[in-house]
Amino acid sequence: MKVAFGVSVLARCMQQGGVDGIGTYTRELMAAMPQSAQLTPYLFDLPESSWTGVTAPLSFGSFRYQALAAMLPWMDFAHARRAVGTGVDLIHATDHLVPRLRGVPTVATIFDAIPLSHPEWVRYRLKSLKNELWRRTALWAQHVITISDYSRQEIATHFRIPEERITAIPLGVGAQWLKPVDAAQGAAVRARHSLPESYLVSVGTLQPRKNIGRLLSAHASLPEHVQRACPLIVVGKPGWGCEDVVGRLSSGQLKHVRWLGHLPDTELQVVIKRATALVFPSLHEGFGLPVLEAFAAGVPVVASNTTSIPEVAGDAALLVDPLRIDELSGAMCRIIEDSALAGQLRARGRDRVRGFTWQACAQKTLQVYESMI
Repeated sequence: MKVAFGVSVLARCMQQGGVDGIGTYTRELMAAMPQSAQLTPYLFDLPESSWTGVTAPLSFGSFRYQALAAMLPWMDFAHARRAVGTGVDLIHATDHLVPRLRGVPTVATIFDAIPLSHPEWVRYRLKSLKNELWRRTALWAQHVITISDYSRQEIATHFRIPEERITAIPLGVGAQWLKPVDAAQGAAVRARHSLPESYLVSVGTLQPRKNIGRLLSAHASLPEHVQRACPLIVVGKPGWGCEDVVGRLSSGQLKHVRWLGHLPDTELQVVIKRATALVFPSLHEGFGLPVLEAFAAGVPVVASNTTSIPEVAGDAALLVDPLRIDELSGAMCRIIEDSALAGQLRARGRDRVRGFTWQACAQKTLQVYESMI
């Protein structure tokens, strides 16, 4: 089976020096896919240097990408076919850039329906474009893969496609999260960022749905001695609509909160693995991969009880109403002060994460491929 595999977002992330959720999914799925699915990575977008849609192959690390512009209205099927080549059995688009080739079935991965279900969380100038791109993706693809049962139901509702055209396949956790921190690397990262012995950590781009504002208020409401003993470390680059949160983080008024900004993956792993607990108060997630990564690292988790997060966390995390500052602060205080509870959550997390592997994700994805041809 020959599969044209879309890697546009991954390639863009690698050029910019950081990999997001879609990029991680694309990279790990490619690496775990059985050899019976012969994946050829393609850039399904328009390189600036070309109006034809075809450029020289690009190289990033161990991957080699063929470039193809397939979303353009003036690009005909014959041109697209020549760009992809002959003998392709199936196309898998991992984002909203979906090529259309006559006679070739298309599978598309859609993480969630946030642009339609919560348009207030999408940057205004991109809202119409994102909605149109994702609608087109759902319409053009013969089958949609998503990452949780919650997202499956949400996509069926907001994109108005039957649930039988959608398969929920959970994400996996990379093997690097199961490894202990290298002593020298851990010491270097701790020194570089002046990390305390104990701390809570929050991870994610600073944007409204990540709910960082309430997290800051919840931590500030903890008793002074608890804040001092276990400060909050915030990791994440500024996103849209984050001016208030950035202002609070930068004001110096939150004595026991540190904002580290964006970190390379290797440093992020150290910061999470050394944490007393991960706090993940997001208002909406298609999956919530940081929860699983913390489980794999043996780190207790406080997380939201909304959307897909309970489906992923099961009984291995303290789940709270993310709109209730008192619930957030209460859960943080419990996990800091109750070592027996923290130990139970570590054990449950390690058990829980065993069911989420990239190999299982790849095998279920291959089953979707086989059902399409």
